[in-house]
Amino acid sequence: MSLPGAIDALSKRIIEQLQEDGRRSYAEIGRAVGLSEAAVRQRVQRLTESGAMQVVAVTDPMQLGFHRQAMIGLRVSGDAREVAAELEKIAAVDYLVMTAGSFDILAEVVCESDDDLVELLNSRIRSLPGVISSETFVYLGLRKQSYDWGTR
Repeated sequence: MSLPGAIDALSKRIIEQLQEDGRRSYAEIGRAVGLSEAAVRQRVQRLTESGAMQVVAVTDPMQLGFHRQAMIGLRVSGDAREVAAELEKIAAVDYLVMTAGSFDILAEVVCESDDDLVELLNSRIRSLPGVISSETFVYLGLRKQSYDWGTR
């Protein structure tokens, strides 16, 4: 790796290998990128410790009993970071971004049912200090979810 925080071409190739198959062995990755197994292991460790990447199991919420997913757009007054910090504490929130546009915050939630979604909205999200309005986009079907966009 070159500069602290910079990701060099070899590390990007390692990331791409793991994006294709997160269970690919270090030896196999090493053969593909021209490094030893130990060198790949060290680079992966540095990439994960620095927060540049993580290797996780991606699940299908429906198969795990979570039958309702939604994106919630929030408009807030005051510091959006404070509202976002409170949303981070909610287990049902699996994706959270601050945005510039119609909404100050977008939060994706995963719930077991419509009743759970209503309860979450009413008791945990809309009641947060600073939330002035919300719009909920209920997912009807997942058409594409990709984690292999490469490293550009």
